[in-house]
Amino acid sequence: MTRNGKSSIQTLALLLALAAPAPVRAAQPAPPPFDPSPHAIDIPRWFKETFLDFREDIAEAAAAGKRLMVYFGQDGCPYCKRLMQVNFGQRDITDKTRQHFNAVAINMWGDREVTWIDGKSLSEKNFAAALKVQFTPTLLFFDEKGKIVLRVNGYYPPHKFRIALDYVSGHNEEKMSFADYLRQHGGKAGGGDLNDQPFLLKPPLDLAAHVRGSGRFLAVLFEQKHCAACDELHQQGFADPAVRELIGKLDFARVELFGREKLVTPEGRNLTAAQWGRQLGLAYTPSIVFFDAAGREAFRIETYLRPFHLASSFDYVTSKAYLVQPSFQRFLQARAEQIRRAGGRVELW
Repeated sequence: MTRNGKSSIQTLALLLALAAPAPVRAAQPAPPPFDPSPHAIDIPRWFKETFLDFREDIAEAAAAGKRLMVYFGQDGCPYCKRLMQVNFGQRDITDKTRQHFNAVAINMWGDREVTWIDGKSLSEKNFAAALKVQFTPTLLFFDEKGKIVLRVNGYYPPHKFRIALDYVSGHNEEKMSFADYLRQHGGKAGGGDLNDQPFLLKPPLDLAAHVRGSGRFLAVLFEQKHCAACDELHQQGFADPAVRELIGKLDFARVELFGREKLVTPEGRNLTAAQWGRQLGLAYTPSIVFFDAAGREAFRIETYLRPFHLASSFDYVTSKAYLVQPSFQRFLQARAEQIRRAGGRVELW
Protein backbone atom coordinates (compact mmCIF):
# COMPACT_ATOMS: atom_id res chain seq x y z
CA MET A 1 0.00 0.00 0.00
CA THR A 2 1.66 3.25 -1.15
CA ARG A 3 1.45 6.27 1.09
CA ASN A 4 -0.08 9.46 -0.25
CA GLY A 5 -0.10 12.74 1.67
CA LYS A 6 -3.74 13.72 2.29
CA SER A 7 -3.56 16.47 4.87
CA SER A 8 -5.08 19.83 4.03
CA ILE A 9 -1.69 21.51 4.44
CA GLN A 10 -0.09 19.20 1.92
CA THR A 11 -3.00 19.70 -0.49
CA LEU A 12 -2.75 23.48 -0.18
CA ALA A 13 1.00 23.38 -0.73
CA LEU A 14 0.52 21.28 -3.83
CA LEU A 15 -2.08 23.65 -5.27
CA LEU A 16 0.15 26.66 -4.65
CA ALA A 17 3.06 24.90 -6.29
CA LEU A 18 0.97 24.07 -9.35
CA ALA A 19 -0.28 27.62 -9.60
CA ALA A 20 3.19 29.14 -9.44
CA PRO A 21 4.93 29.91 -12.74
CA ALA A 22 7.53 27.37 -13.72
CA PRO A 23 11.05 28.67 -13.20
CA VAL A 24 13.39 28.99 -16.14
CA ARG A 25 15.97 26.24 -15.83
CA ALA A 26 19.43 26.21 -17.26
CA ALA A 27 20.65 23.21 -19.17
CA GLN A 28 21.53 20.43 -16.76
CA PRO A 29 25.11 19.10 -16.73
CA ALA A 30 25.85 15.45 -17.41
CA PRO A 31 25.58 13.13 -14.37
CA PRO A 32 28.78 13.12 -12.31
CA PRO A 33 31.09 10.10 -12.37
CA PHE A 34 30.93 7.57 -9.57
CA ASP A 35 31.68 9.25 -6.24
CA PRO A 36 32.73 6.86 -3.44
CA SER A 37 32.74 9.51 -0.70
CA PRO A 38 30.70 8.73 2.45
CA HIS A 39 27.64 10.88 1.82
CA ALA A 40 23.96 10.10 2.21
CA ILE A 41 22.79 7.81 -0.55
CA ASP A 42 20.08 9.08 -2.86
CA ILE A 43 17.45 6.44 -3.56
CA PRO A 44 15.99 6.70 -7.08
CA ARG A 45 12.61 8.37 -7.21
CA TRP A 46 11.03 5.27 -8.67
CA PHE A 47 11.60 3.32 -5.43
CA LYS A 48 8.29 2.88 -3.63
CA GLU A 49 7.63 4.66 -0.35
CA THR A 50 5.41 2.28 1.60
CA PHE A 51 4.36 1.43 5.14
CA LEU A 52 6.99 -1.37 5.01
CA ASP A 53 4.35 -4.04 5.56
CA PHE A 54 5.76 -6.75 3.34
CA ARG A 55 2.41 -8.54 3.12
CA GLU A 56 0.91 -5.48 1.44
CA ASP A 57 4.01 -4.72 -0.62
CA ILE A 58 4.18 -8.26 -2.04
CA ALA A 59 0.45 -8.23 -2.85
CA GLU A 60 0.68 -4.82 -4.51
CA ALA A 61 3.61 -5.92 -6.65
CA ALA A 62 1.82 -9.14 -7.65
CA ALA A 63 -1.32 -7.21 -8.61
CA ALA A 64 0.84 -5.17 -10.99
CA GLY A 65 2.41 -8.31 -12.46
CA LYS A 66 5.70 -7.63 -10.68
CA ARG A 67 7.79 -8.95 -7.81
CA LEU A 68 9.08 -7.21 -4.71
CA MET A 69 12.75 -6.22 -4.40
CA VAL A 70 13.89 -5.06 -0.94
CA TYR A 71 17.15 -3.14 -0.70
CA PHE A 72 19.16 -2.83 2.54
CA GLY A 73 21.59 0.09 2.52
CA GLN A 74 23.31 2.63 4.71
CA ASP A 75 24.80 6.08 4.39
CA GLY A 76 28.54 6.10 3.80
CA CYS A 77 28.48 2.77 1.92
CA PRO A 78 30.53 3.03 -1.30
CA TYR A 79 29.00 -0.18 -2.68
CA CYS A 80 25.46 1.16 -2.16
CA LYS A 81 26.49 4.36 -3.92
CA ARG A 82 27.94 2.34 -6.77
CA LEU A 83 24.71 0.34 -7.09
CA MET A 84 22.74 3.57 -7.33
CA GLN A 85 25.13 5.55 -9.53
CA VAL A 86 26.68 2.88 -11.74
CA ASN A 87 24.17 0.03 -11.97
CA PHE A 88 21.01 2.12 -11.88
CA GLY A 89 22.82 4.77 -13.93
CA GLN A 90 22.53 2.40 -16.89
CA ARG A 91 19.23 2.79 -18.67
CA ASP A 92 18.68 -0.88 -19.47
CA ILE A 93 19.15 -1.92 -15.83
CA THR A 94 16.80 0.78 -14.56
CA ASP A 95 14.17 -0.06 -17.18
CA LYS A 96 14.40 -3.78 -16.44
CA THR A 97 14.11 -3.22 -12.69
CA ARG A 98 11.16 -0.86 -12.98
CA GLN A 99 9.36 -3.15 -15.43
CA HIS A 100 9.59 -6.28 -13.31
CA PHE A 101 9.92 -5.13 -9.68
CA ASN A 102 8.55 -2.82 -7.04
CA ALA A 103 11.63 -1.62 -5.16
CA VAL A 104 11.55 -0.75 -1.46
CA ALA A 105 14.47 0.60 0.58
CA ILE A 106 15.42 -0.33 4.15
CA ASN A 107 18.00 1.61 6.20
CA MET A 108 19.91 -1.06 8.09
CA TRP A 109 20.33 1.36 11.02
CA GLY A 110 16.85 2.88 10.75
CA ASP A 111 14.00 3.01 13.28
CA ARG A 112 10.97 2.74 11.01
CA GLU A 113 8.67 -0.18 11.71
CA VAL A 114 8.87 -3.14 9.34
CA THR A 115 6.16 -5.81 9.27
CA TRP A 116 7.35 -9.22 8.11
CA ILE A 117 5.18 -11.63 6.15
CA ASP A 118 4.18 -13.43 9.36
CA GLY A 119 2.76 -10.19 10.78
CA LYS A 120 5.55 -9.58 13.31
CA SER A 121 6.95 -6.06 13.48
CA LEU A 122 10.51 -4.90 14.10
CA SER A 123 12.49 -1.72 13.64
CA GLU A 124 14.58 -1.54 10.48
CA LYS A 125 17.83 -2.09 12.38
CA ASN A 126 16.45 -5.03 14.35
CA PHE A 127 14.97 -6.46 11.16
CA ALA A 128 18.35 -6.23 9.40
CA ALA A 129 20.02 -7.87 12.39
CA ALA A 130 17.44 -10.67 12.47
CA LEU A 131 18.15 -11.38 8.78
CA LYS A 132 21.91 -11.23 9.47
CA VAL A 133 22.59 -8.53 6.93
CA GLN A 134 26.40 -8.24 6.98
CA PHE A 135 27.08 -6.44 3.71
CA THR A 136 25.40 -3.48 2.08
CA PRO A 137 23.81 -3.42 -0.33
CA THR A 138 21.87 -6.61 0.38
CA LEU A 139 18.90 -7.34 -1.86
CA LEU A 140 15.97 -9.67 -1.23
CA PHE A 141 13.75 -10.75 -4.12
CA PHE A 142 10.31 -12.16 -3.25
CA ASP A 143 7.89 -14.23 -5.27
CA GLU A 144 4.15 -13.64 -5.29
CA LYS A 145 3.61 -15.84 -2.21
CA GLY A 146 6.19 -14.11 -0.04
CA LYS A 147 9.04 -16.57 -0.51
CA ILE A 148 12.57 -15.19 -0.91
CA VAL A 149 13.70 -16.60 -4.27
CA LEU A 150 17.06 -14.82 -4.34
CA ARG A 151 19.22 -13.03 -1.79
CA VAL A 152 22.18 -10.98 -3.02
CA ASN A 153 24.61 -10.35 -0.17
CA GLY A 154 26.65 -7.38 -1.32
CA TYR A 155 27.37 -5.52 -4.52
CA TYR A 156 27.15 -7.21 -7.92
CA PRO A 157 28.80 -5.42 -10.87
CA PRO A 158 26.36 -4.53 -13.68
CA HIS A 159 26.91 -7.64 -15.84
CA LYS A 160 26.13 -10.00 -12.95
CA PHE A 161 23.36 -7.78 -11.59
CA ARG A 162 21.55 -8.02 -14.93
CA ILE A 163 21.69 -11.80 -14.68
CA ALA A 164 20.21 -11.67 -11.16
CA LEU A 165 17.33 -9.50 -12.41
CA ASP A 166 16.69 -11.86 -15.32
CA TYR A 167 16.77 -14.89 -13.04
CA VAL A 168 14.03 -13.55 -10.75
CA SER A 169 11.91 -11.72 -13.33
CA GLY A 170 11.85 -14.85 -15.50
CA HIS A 171 10.72 -17.08 -12.60
CA ASN A 172 13.78 -19.22 -13.25
CA GLU A 173 13.94 -20.37 -9.63
CA GLU A 174 11.35 -22.93 -10.70
CA LYS A 175 13.88 -24.43 -13.14
CA MET A 176 17.32 -24.21 -11.57
CA SER A 177 19.43 -22.70 -8.81
CA PHE A 178 20.82 -19.20 -9.23
CA ALA A 179 24.35 -20.61 -9.20
CA ASP A 180 23.59 -22.78 -12.24
CA TYR A 181 21.77 -19.92 -13.97
CA LEU A 182 24.67 -17.56 -13.38
CA ARG A 183 27.08 -20.16 -14.70
CA GLN A 184 25.02 -20.79 -17.84
CA HIS A 185 24.48 -17.15 -18.68
CA GLY A 186 28.06 -16.19 -18.01
CA GLY A 187 29.34 -12.80 -17.20
CA LYS A 188 32.34 -10.68 -17.88
CA ALA A 189 35.14 -13.00 -18.95
CA GLY A 190 38.65 -12.85 -17.57
CA GLY A 191 41.67 -15.04 -18.17
CA GLY A 192 41.28 -18.69 -19.11
CA ASP A 193 43.11 -20.19 -16.14
CA LEU A 194 42.74 -20.15 -12.39
CA ASN A 195 45.15 -17.75 -10.75
CA ASP A 196 47.88 -19.17 -8.58
CA GLN A 197 49.33 -17.82 -5.34
CA PRO A 198 52.24 -19.06 -3.21
CA PHE A 199 50.08 -19.13 -0.08
CA LEU A 200 47.50 -21.57 -1.51
CA LEU A 201 47.43 -25.12 -0.16
CA LYS A 202 48.37 -27.77 -2.67
CA PRO A 203 45.87 -30.47 -3.71
CA PRO A 204 44.64 -33.03 -2.95
CA LEU A 205 42.75 -31.15 -0.27
CA ASP A 206 41.92 -32.92 2.97
CA LEU A 207 40.65 -29.84 4.74
CA ALA A 208 39.30 -31.73 7.76
CA ALA A 209 42.74 -33.11 8.55
CA HIS A 210 44.29 -29.75 7.83
CA VAL A 211 42.19 -27.71 10.26
CA ARG A 212 42.69 -30.33 12.97
CA GLY A 213 46.45 -30.33 12.50
CA SER A 214 46.90 -26.60 11.92
CA GLY A 215 44.77 -25.12 14.68
CA ARG A 216 44.45 -21.97 12.54
CA PHE A 217 41.58 -20.40 10.63
CA LEU A 218 41.10 -21.68 7.12
CA ALA A 219 39.98 -19.51 4.21
CA VAL A 220 38.63 -21.27 1.13
CA LEU A 221 38.49 -19.30 -2.10
CA PHE A 222 35.86 -20.39 -4.62
CA GLU A 223 36.56 -19.06 -8.09
CA GLN A 224 36.19 -19.88 -11.79
CA LYS A 225 38.14 -19.65 -15.00
CA HIS A 226 37.16 -16.75 -17.26
CA CYS A 227 36.22 -14.62 -14.22
CA ALA A 228 37.25 -10.96 -14.36
CA ALA A 229 36.40 -10.35 -10.70
CA CYS A 230 38.59 -13.32 -9.73
CA ASP A 231 41.47 -11.87 -11.72
CA GLU A 232 41.00 -8.50 -10.01
CA LEU A 233 40.98 -10.14 -6.59
CA HIS A 234 44.37 -11.72 -7.28
CA GLN A 235 45.89 -8.70 -9.01
CA GLN A 236 44.65 -5.99 -6.65
CA GLY A 237 43.10 -7.48 -3.51
CA PHE A 238 45.78 -10.04 -2.72
CA ALA A 239 48.50 -7.57 -3.75
CA ASP A 240 47.42 -5.08 -1.07
CA PRO A 241 50.01 -5.03 1.79
CA ALA A 242 47.37 -5.07 4.54
CA VAL A 243 45.64 -8.05 2.94
CA ARG A 244 48.91 -9.93 2.48
CA GLU A 245 49.83 -9.41 6.13
CA LEU A 246 46.51 -10.83 7.31
CA ILE A 247 46.67 -13.76 4.89
CA GLY A 248 49.78 -14.83 6.77
CA LYS A 249 47.66 -15.37 9.88
CA LEU A 250 45.56 -18.17 8.39
CA ASP A 251 45.68 -21.04 5.93
CA PHE A 252 44.31 -20.65 2.44
CA ALA A 253 42.83 -23.15 -0.01
CA ARG A 254 41.34 -22.63 -3.45
CA VAL A 255 38.77 -24.68 -5.34
CA GLU A 256 36.96 -24.21 -8.63
CA LEU A 257 33.31 -23.55 -7.84
CA PHE A 258 31.91 -25.93 -10.45
CA GLY A 259 34.95 -28.18 -10.61
CA ARG A 260 35.17 -31.98 -10.38
CA GLU A 261 38.11 -31.94 -7.98
CA LYS A 262 37.53 -34.35 -5.08
CA LEU A 263 38.22 -33.11 -1.58
CA VAL A 264 37.41 -33.59 2.08
CA THR A 265 35.52 -30.63 3.50
CA PRO A 266 36.44 -29.07 6.88
CA GLU A 267 33.56 -31.00 8.46
CA GLY A 268 34.85 -34.29 7.02
CA ARG A 269 32.58 -34.90 4.02
CA ASN A 270 33.95 -36.40 0.80
CA LEU A 271 32.61 -34.24 -2.02
CA THR A 272 33.57 -32.72 -5.34
CA ALA A 273 34.20 -28.98 -5.44
CA ALA A 274 30.90 -28.50 -7.30
CA GLN A 275 28.95 -30.50 -4.73
CA TRP A 276 30.49 -28.54 -1.89
CA GLY A 277 29.72 -25.23 -3.57
CA ARG A 278 26.07 -26.23 -3.95
CA GLN A 279 25.94 -27.40 -0.33
CA LEU A 280 27.23 -23.99 0.77
CA GLY A 281 24.77 -22.20 -1.52
CA LEU A 282 27.47 -20.29 -3.38
CA ALA A 283 26.79 -18.59 -6.72
CA TYR A 284 29.06 -15.54 -6.95
CA THR A 285 32.74 -15.83 -7.82
CA PRO A 286 35.03 -15.08 -6.22
CA SER A 287 33.65 -16.07 -2.81
CA ILE A 288 35.71 -16.73 0.32
CA VAL A 289 34.41 -18.87 3.18
CA PHE A 290 36.24 -18.88 6.52
CA PHE A 291 36.32 -21.88 8.86
CA ASP A 292 37.52 -22.11 12.46
CA ALA A 293 39.86 -24.77 13.84
CA ALA A 294 36.89 -27.06 14.48
CA GLY A 295 35.80 -26.90 10.83
CA ARG A 296 32.80 -24.63 11.51
CA GLU A 297 31.99 -21.78 9.16
CA ALA A 298 32.90 -18.48 10.80
CA PHE A 299 32.19 -15.92 8.07
CA ARG A 300 31.88 -15.61 4.32
CA ILE A 301 32.39 -13.12 1.52
CA GLU A 302 30.20 -13.63 -1.55
CA THR A 303 30.36 -10.21 -3.12
CA TYR A 304 32.67 -7.76 -4.85
CA LEU A 305 35.06 -6.13 -2.34
CA ARG A 306 37.80 -3.54 -2.65
CA PRO A 307 41.06 -3.96 -0.65
CA PHE A 308 40.02 -2.11 2.55
CA HIS A 309 36.88 -4.20 3.00
CA LEU A 310 38.72 -7.35 1.97
CA ALA A 311 41.40 -6.73 4.60
CA SER A 312 38.71 -5.92 7.15
CA SER A 313 37.02 -9.26 6.46
CA PHE A 314 40.26 -11.11 7.14
CA ASP A 315 40.83 -9.03 10.28
CA TYR A 316 37.26 -9.70 11.45
CA VAL A 317 37.98 -13.43 11.42
CA THR A 318 41.64 -13.67 12.48
CA SER A 319 41.15 -11.28 15.40
CA LYS A 320 38.12 -13.37 16.45
CA ALA A 321 36.07 -10.18 16.53
CA TYR A 322 33.21 -12.06 14.88
CA LEU A 323 32.74 -13.94 18.17
CA VAL A 324 32.01 -10.77 20.16
CA GLN A 325 30.70 -8.38 17.47
CA PRO A 326 28.00 -10.07 15.36
CA SER A 327 27.71 -7.06 13.05
CA PHE A 328 30.47 -6.88 10.45
CA GLN A 329 29.36 -3.33 9.62
CA ARG A 330 29.92 -2.21 13.22
CA PHE A 331 33.36 -3.81 13.11
CA LEU A 332 34.12 -1.96 9.86
CA GLN A 333 33.18 1.38 11.37
CA ALA A 334 35.34 0.81 14.46
CA ARG A 335 38.29 -0.42 12.39
CA ALA A 336 38.14 2.59 10.07
CA GLU A 337 38.06 5.00 13.01
CA GLN A 338 40.99 3.22 14.65
CA ILE A 339 43.06 3.55 11.47
CA ARG A 340 42.20 7.24 11.13
CA ARG A 341 43.04 7.98 14.78
CA ALA A 342 46.43 6.37 14.21
CA GLY A 343 47.04 8.77 11.33
CA GLY A 344 46.31 6.25 8.59
CA ARG A 345 44.17 6.69 5.52
CA VAL A 346 41.07 4.64 4.80
CA GLU A 347 40.46 4.02 1.09
CA LEU A 348 36.85 2.88 0.93
CA TRP A 349 36.94 2.39 -2.82
